[in-house]
Amino acid sequence: MSGGKMEVVRAGALTTIQDLGRFGHASLGVPRSGALDQPAHRLANRLVGNPADAATLETTLTGVAVRVTQAVVVAVTGAPAPVRVNDRPAAWAEPVYLPAGAVLSVGTVTSGLRSYVAVSGGITVPSTLGSRSTDLLSGLGPAPLRDGDTVAVGVPGGRPMRSDTVAWQAPPSELVLPVLLGPRDDWFTRAAVDTLASARFWVSSKSNRIALRTDGPVLERAVHREMASEGMVVGAIQVPPEGKPVVFLADSPTTGGYPVIGVVPENRLAAAAQAVPGLPVRFGPIHRRRRI
Repeated sequence: MSGGKMEVVRAGALTTIQDLGRFGHASLGVPRSGALDQPAHRLANRLVGNPADAATLETTLTGVAVRVTQAVVVAVTGAPAPVRVNDRPAAWAEPVYLPAGAVLSVGTVTSGLRSYVAVSGGITVPSTLGSRSTDLLSGLGPAPLRDGDTVAVGVPGGRPMRSDTVAWQAPPSELVLPVLLGPRDDWFTRAAVDTLASARFWVSSKSNRIALRTDGPVLERAVHREMASEGMVVGAIQVPPEGKPVVFLADSPTTGGYPVIGVVPENRLAAAAQAVPGLPVRFGPIHRRRRI
């Protein structure tokens, strides 16, 4: 039994297909990928009765419009945005019924950056290395969607639920990222570590799914020699030669040749998915490594 198809009427600024990510391949240089705002992705799937690992659409800033060939239930979460069905207003963060042939339109966000569209049955593009996620760094997975593209939808298997039974966190007005120092904090001056802990930074317009880049104070290095490439984790705060912290996100490389001054815990990175350019950023509290 087929779950039908979804046609992209308007792809928006950037719409990709994402699930929970591509695990277990870092040794091959394959990034994790997956939804940047995992809580929003999971909530959208719960609202339409999907398991958490079902693939959703991750939109950026200007939303998306899609037409379905069979009746489905959809939900839009993440960054708040106007939702319309056949040009009539519909609920955001609620299960919405779409009859066959209907067009769901998600408009420009009112706050935050990325919205998530789940459809009952999930999006069933072919899996690559165990995931349906688009990886913008390596090019694995489906390409970003374009106007006129068609994707398959699976067969619904669960019961939609209402949003008054779940919690949702609004996009931040200031991004606060706790930091565990290391492994290369000793490559930086004490003043640089103090600056990271106390100064205000801002989200750079050069940020993307690979990394959240910042503008603001420069972190001065105490060690200036070149460093051999080392393994990287999601949340690593790498500092390139210009001295501006860069926080690695889902599509980031698995190795890097610049020192990592600290790491943001992965469970605190969801807010970074909704961080628009110019948003204030603070790194703190700073947790220092125990010296043995």
